[in-house]
Amino acid sequence: MMARIFARMLAFGLALAVVTSAARADPDAWRHEFPRTDFSNRTIDDWSEIMSGGPGRDGIPALSDPAMIAVEDAALPPREPVIALELSGETPRAYPLRYLMWHEIVNDAVGEVPVAVTFCPLCNSALTFDRRLDGEVLSFGVTGKLRASDMVMYDHQTESWWQQAMGEGIVGTHAGAQLELLPSWMESWDAFAARNPGGLVMAEPDYPRSYGQNPYAGYDSRDRPYPFFTGEAPPHDVPALARVVRVGERAWPMDRLAREGEIEEAGVRLTMAGEQASALDGRNIAGATGVAAVRVRDAAGRGLAHDVMFAFAFHAFYPDGDWMLGE
Repeated sequence: MMARIFARMLAFGLALAVVTSAARADPDAWRHEFPRTDFSNRTIDDWSEIMSGGPGRDGIPALSDPAMIAVEDAALPPREPVIALELSGETPRAYPLRYLMWHEIVNDAVGEVPVAVTFCPLCNSALTFDRRLDGEVLSFGVTGKLRASDMVMYDHQTESWWQQAMGEGIVGTHAGAQLELLPSWMESWDAFAARNPGGLVMAEPDYPRSYGQNPYAGYDSRDRPYPFFTGEAPPHDVPALARVVRVGERAWPMDRLAREGEIEEAGVRLTMAGEQASALDGRNIAGATGVAAVRVRDAAGRGLAHDVMFAFAFHAFYPDGDWMLGE
């Protein structure tokens, strides 16, 4: 039921955003939600880049200090995707996308490291950030705003706005600041559990949500992203919703990796790592079409911070980035 309600809200939000975004491209329309945001300080060129996603501030509720349970006590479908976070010297943790689909941000601490585990469904962007900045620990929420179809986060401390796909402050006190990106990756629950039988997994949040359901059913098969995105199509005839592996300002198409099995170039080694269910295909995540998982390491075998995002989002945020298309 909640998934159907959310789908209706999404459809309404799409229509409303397209009709009213130009008229509301002015910070005066947002001051009642964000009274402490310094809108005079920004890195974006034009306020029209910001669109309403439908829900307002915290309409998608971020989580903080989530309960964790032992891998052996969890009962998740084996193909469902999780974000794996394995920091040196700490117990590995998994954050299921069945929860992040509905909350988008998890503020957590792994040992002494405060982290923000994030997922933007509209860009397929799953990134984990260190929440420390200039000696202060930030915590994050969801503004309800989008830029190039990507979630705009805000910090509770200054109400600065942050671009999730880049970890960069775009409006407010921290405009221009950069969060440290930590190595994490998406893989199936059974792959994580098999590798980490003594690991931890985020427990189901105490919210009335249809966990395990995908409110964006069919998104994988669209030719273009939802109308929240009004930018250019990717170059080189790369489909807009093709998945690419982003490391810094380079992008490797996943279909190239599928053909070659392993790619080693520019100091990066990409390896196929089995399959997981797509979180953005069918209504039920566990039964959705499979998509490839990938591990990304440097030449010494150490994990590299990266993202597996849709091609349109890479082109939007890294317009001068390098497309690693191979021969």
